[in-house]
Amino acid sequence: MIDLPTDLPADLAPLSWLLGVWEGTGVIEYEAGGHHFTGEFTHRVSFSHDGGPFLNYAATAWMAAEEGETSVPLVAESGFWRLSRPALPTDPGPALLPPIGTAPARTVHDVEELRSERGGFPIEVSIAHSDGGLELYLGEVNGPRIDIASDAIVRAATAKVYGAASRMYGLVDGHLLWAWDIAALGTEMRSHASARLARMP
Repeated sequence: MIDLPTDLPADLAPLSWLLGVWEGTGVIEYEAGGHHFTGEFTHRVSFSHDGGPFLNYAATAWMAAEEGETSVPLVAESGFWRLSRPALPTDPGPALLPPIGTAPARTVHDVEELRSERGGFPIEVSIAHSDGGLELYLGEVNGPRIDIASDAIVRAATAKVYGAASRMYGLVDGHLLWAWDIAALGTEMRSHASARLARMP
């Protein structure tokens, strides 16, 4: 059982089951450019909040090493997860611009108005990669399942070719399961990694 905090902003209620640090292992399986990428990796994911209407996200992964060998770091990610809603004058931004006026605290009723016809809530996820890539995902959280797909990907000129992605997250028997499909290195969208993570105490 996962205890959900009661002091969260209303906008975080649909995402609150993600909060915490998750660790586990996964499998890579992808073919591109005549090379078959395969192997196991270890993964650590953290979702936290600092009082704002978003979750802070950070993740790292390493190729699993055989005994006596050094593990190989794969990528580090950081970003933000939030419900998708229009920005208001009473919201801060862009950049360091302060809000105009003070908005009343958002309520569960305000959040319910965002619910889609499918029963879920639209979300936006922005992720920066240590290898020079930036992703903006759009998708939906529906109970203990999240589906997101890339709306935009920006990469540095020095980064490897990476064109599109989708991710799925689900809470199953107290574990965080996820799968990540990518279109990279000239290959069309296909599955490339999945993992099963346990929530750390």
